[in-house]
Amino acid sequence: MADTKREIERKYESDESGLPDLTGVAGVKAVIDKGVAQLDAVYYDTADERLAAASMTLRRRTGGSDAGWHLKVPVAPGVRDEIREPLSDTVPRSLAALTRSRVREAELRPVVRLRSDRDVRHLVDAEGKLLAEVSVDAVHAERLTEGGGTVQWTEIEVELADDGDPDFLDTVEKRLRKAGVRPSASASKLARALSETSPRKKKRKAPPAPEEPRTAGDHVLAYVRAQRDAILELDPAVRQDAYDSVHRMRVATRRLRSAFRSYGKVLDRGITGPIGEELRWLAGELGVDRDREVMTERLTTALGELPRTLVSGPVRTRLRTWAKARHGGSRRRLIGVLDSKRYLALLDTLDAVVADPPLLKDADGTPEKVIAKAVRKDFGKVSALVEEAIEAPPGADRDLALHEARKKAKRTRYAAEAATPALGTPARALAKSMKSLTSLLGEHQDSVMVRETLRELSAVAHAAGESSFTYGVLYGREEQRAAGVEAALPEMWREIGAEAAV
Repeated sequence: MADTKREIERKYESDESGLPDLTGVAGVKAVIDKGVAQLDAVYYDTADERLAAASMTLRRRTGGSDAGWHLKVPVAPGVRDEIREPLSDTVPRSLAALTRSRVREAELRPVVRLRSDRDVRHLVDAEGKLLAEVSVDAVHAERLTEGGGTVQWTEIEVELADDGDPDFLDTVEKRLRKAGVRPSASASKLARALSETSPRKKKRKAPPAPEEPRTAGDHVLAYVRAQRDAILELDPAVRQDAYDSVHRMRVATRRLRSAFRSYGKVLDRGITGPIGEELRWLAGELGVDRDREVMTERLTTALGELPRTLVSGPVRTRLRTWAKARHGGSRRRLIGVLDSKRYLALLDTLDAVVADPPLLKDADGTPEKVIAKAVRKDFGKVSALVEEAIEAPPGADRDLALHEARKKAKRTRYAAEAATPALGTPARALAKSMKSLTSLLGEHQDSVMVRETLRELSAVAHAAGESSFTYGVLYGREEQRAAGVEAALPEMWREIGAEAAV
């Protein structure tokens, strides 16, 4: 299994003077010379450098203490997760999978070779604990693709120790700046190598600064682009089963689909409609795992709140077995989805929409007119559904009406989020109100789903000769929670209706 390490580091320009004296840095008791290591790394990417464009790096490195394959995925400025696999002749399948949303059907091939002489120092505190590793790297870069060149430079790299305080890097930087050392203009060695060895580098011009959105189309496309980017960025995290990644990716697909539906006067529904159906498919596949997480957490909490006298039979064991079985099956299915041609084709289609959007006439309109009208239309649909749910008798019909109202409230929330940069406070307030409404109705829908699961577990337990008493107790409590939501809804809706104004 691949090993993952959180890497927090900063890079600085360096000249012949080398590393300034760091013995006086606050908290540093000693600077220990760890010698010089020779590192040799070959970086892999597609012909059009898709990984580099996403600030991802994939390399095969020998030398030093961590020889092997390394995939670095950006987390935040100056923070990356490094996923490691042992040395092999070909790209490990696990790392290739983590790059698939970027690479897709393209071939990974060597693009740059970096050879470095790394002069390492350890900064330690009074107890000998490592605070940071500082190195001076003399780098020789060679582009391996046709027409490439070579370049050399020296840089200083400061990497925080595992579980170290990120503020310590600020302390080190103050000393470096005082000595005349400045942050590197490149985010990574690879980025600098690609830039300075490109056969086209003399012809390149700096990309124009992005313009502020002005038209309705500008604002909608900015939102669409952000959600497309979120799906791509979350793909590796979902594959690694990172906490909350499935939920966040599912939300991005829903936001994107909602934008296509809400702003059908801006983007041609004839083009975006089929894409929306594919997004619904993806959200459904992602939901298999998410729904399991929600139900497991809710049932585990509810069971823990019961007095021991109300727990009859091996309920906890059966719940753990059920959750584990569902998790294993859903995980395998989800990875299959992310590796499928259907999913990769969807990503290609989203790229095409962002690059060449199917804009309609209203895209040139003012946000105050076009976007506000779309949001008001969505809110009107929510209003009708909530009123219908309130008037419906308790039972299956009301459950269904509340579920439909929740879905429309969520869509209205996303439409208002997209509208907020253009419309400001009114859209922001509506998004907040729809979030509250969605949360309330989500509590109700979770109860409906959990009760269905309890019926399933009860039937299995009964067939195995176990007591089904506790499942009935939990079922009754869920009914009470749902009834509480239904009782609270009219008052919340009156407050939202009084405040809504977009």
